[in-house]
Amino acid sequence: MSLYIRRAGIDDADAIAGWNIAMAWETESKALDPATIGRGVRAVFDEPRRGFYLIAELDGVAVGCLLVTYEWSDWRCGDFWWVQSVYVALEARRAGVFRGLYAHVKAMAGGAGAVGVRLYVETENERAQATYAGLGMERCHYYMYEAMLEA
Repeated sequence: MSLYIRRAGIDDADAIAGWNIAMAWETESKALDPATIGRGVRAVFDEPRRGFYLIAELDGVAVGCLLVTYEWSDWRCGDFWWVQSVYVALEARRAGVFRGLYAHVKAMAGGAGAVGVRLYVETENERAQATYAGLGMERCHYYMYEAMLEA
């Protein structure tokens, strides 16, 4: 099987939105609103400062994606690249798709002068945690907090 990683284009937006819906359901049993996620995905293409998507293709068929966003670190005077919205289609799992996506992001981040690559994972998603550890990522000593704001 041939793995190819490419930068996503606006023509990929519907597939990315669908994968995000599937990922949210699989990992959190959370039903995303298709209209909202559709607008959210397209907003990344509308404003490149928000980040970019990568698409993984196996033998010419798109089978997964991820989103990269940026976080400025004044402590390190550089950007962290955050990997988000990771999804690999069921039929393509265990075929090295995420490994390829991650290697691609890491190389791009290094070439761009980023100071590191980060991601967050659900506390119960032990399979994903094992995958990330297997790629050499380490669990941070930070907890994540949030305060959602009314729309």
